[in-house]
Amino acid sequence: MEGKNYIIIMLIVISHLTVEASNRENILQAYISGDMSKWKEIIDRMELQKRDSPAFILELLNYQYGYIGYSLGSGKRDEARTYLDLANENLSKLMDAGYRPALIHAYRSALYGFEIGLRRIKAPILGPRSVDNARRAMELDGSEPLGYIHYGNTQYYLPAIFGGSKYTALEYYRKAEELFERDPEAARKNWVYLNLLVVMAMAYEELGYYEMAKDYYEKGLEAAPDFSWVKDELYPRLLRENFP
Repeated sequence: MEGKNYIIIMLIVISHLTVEASNRENILQAYISGDMSKWKEIIDRMELQKRDSPAFILELLNYQYGYIGYSLGSGKRDEARTYLDLANENLSKLMDAGYRPALIHAYRSALYGFEIGLRRIKAPILGPRSVDNARRAMELDGSEPLGYIHYGNTQYYLPAIFGGSKYTALEYYRKAEELFERDPEAARKNWVYLNLLVVMAMAYEELGYYEMAKDYYEKGLEAAPDFSWVKDELYPRLLRENFP
């Protein structure tokens, strides 16, 4: 009987791991193909499952964070607000569990940034909080890329008059890139890494370093040859406008 119970438990564990792996793969493919309706379908399904596992909640938070960024960038403010509220609820659960403190601070930094995107009037209060949380993430775990990404984001979007610098942002993005690439195979399977390459390419492009931008777009395509956003839009535009 004990042997049968052990087998049942192992089957349940394997089933959960398979579902989580499937979610990661599907999110990656949704990002590469630009199918954000598929992305939304995954996070809505995961939210309905209401599992108490901190690892599951953290995974869901990662996907919600990506979808909020997409929604803001697409002008879907109401949708961004809906998912930002859900993400804040999930972050609170992780805080209560004391799970992965460095990542908690990294995501808190990101969510403050999204809140500013929805209500600019909150920038004087939430901007410093976003910066402080990103710094805290780096202090708690210097090997976690997200803290560097979000500190870079605070520098990228902070006006120069208040101390922001795209050059400083790129220093932190490069550190995040280095940390991701300690495991290149895992990096290629991570939508956040691919997004980082795009962000870096766009930053270099905005600063006028077109060769560097080209290199990073090509690096993204090397990691994901069917990366539609880069393949069909960003890279061709760069070549058309700056490499006649």
